[in-house]
Amino acid sequence: MTAKIPATVVTGFLGAGKTTLIRHMLDNAQGKRIALIINEFGDLGVDGDILRGCGIETCKDEDIMELSNGCICCTVAEDFVPTMLKLLDRDQPLDHIVIETSGLALPQPLVRAFSWPEIRTKVTVDGVVTVIDGKAVSEGRFAHSVAAVDAQRAQDDTLDHDTPLSELFEDQIACADLIVVNKSDLLGAEEADALVATLKADARPGVQVIRSTMGALPVDVLLGQGIGAEDDMTARHEIHHHHHHDDDHEDDDHTHDAAHHHGHDDFESFVVTRPEVTDPAAFSAQVAEVIRAHDILRLKGFVAVAGKPLRLTMQAVGPRIDSYFDRPFAADEPRQARLVVIGQAGLDRAAITAALLA
Repeated sequence: MTAKIPATVVTGFLGAGKTTLIRHMLDNAQGKRIALIINEFGDLGVDGDILRGCGIETCKDEDIMELSNGCICCTVAEDFVPTMLKLLDRDQPLDHIVIETSGLALPQPLVRAFSWPEIRTKVTVDGVVTVIDGKAVSEGRFAHSVAAVDAQRAQDDTLDHDTPLSELFEDQIACADLIVVNKSDLLGAEEADALVATLKADARPGVQVIRSTMGALPVDVLLGQGIGAEDDMTARHEIHHHHHHDDDHEDDDHTHDAAHHHGHDDFESFVVTRPEVTDPAAFSAQVAEVIRAHDILRLKGFVAVAGKPLRLTMQAVGPRIDSYFDRPFAADEPRQARLVVIGQAGLDRAAITAALLA
């Protein structure tokens, strides 16, 4: 059976930095062919124009599709599913699909759409990424300009304009597999720590909360979560059961000088090599404990198991670990484990290495 194409849903309010994050992701796509679906409506196509003008070789105009007939939650049958089918029907297969929702769209109805028979066997939700404006949320505003959000919400007569942004925010958090606290450089250290702690407490168990500036995150952190969110809707249901949507023409008001914050300096990765293991289940439990103890974001690689000719592929997103035997070791390939550890800067490499070698 052909493997399903992974799709990542990026959600968050106007001005949180979704388009900036996606642009940075495309700049560092490592050769992946990524198609974009952008949910805008109204007469401005700002997000699409920003991404079309990016000049990135792997981001071609035909790989960017805009849904401009209304909020993606309300146009699943008429707009979203046909668009997905067009992407999936291409001769050259895609490596990943990224969907940027409109600013006030709920992610839950969109994730449920991946269970539609027409696309269920072909694509899966790799994960839901909720981007927040760290400074605004820490001040209880949820968006850089509440007035701008309200003005755009008022453009659509089908929306309930009275729902507090706090309720919409709670639903975006409830559906998230990864929460990105963007514009974190505008927060003091204590303020940032407090916000991250609050978001972790409000989110589902195992959901990671990471900080970013100008959406500068490694691709390996954003993509490849392997969640299969469409099969996990019970845990991520809408808290308030409303149906609110809006436009998000995100030009990101975050224009201060971020020259010293615009790389991947806030993240690090390193490789741990160890001899073959005798008990893969026990080793998985060991890895899970190391991840919890050191707040590791991702861990991936290959493991040699004593007595097994096939190598064991291991991928961990937070505390959740998936593993499977994929292929025989080559004749000249060392029978050992080689694991890549990815986390925010400051990882105790020596302690992590020692724990994985134990």
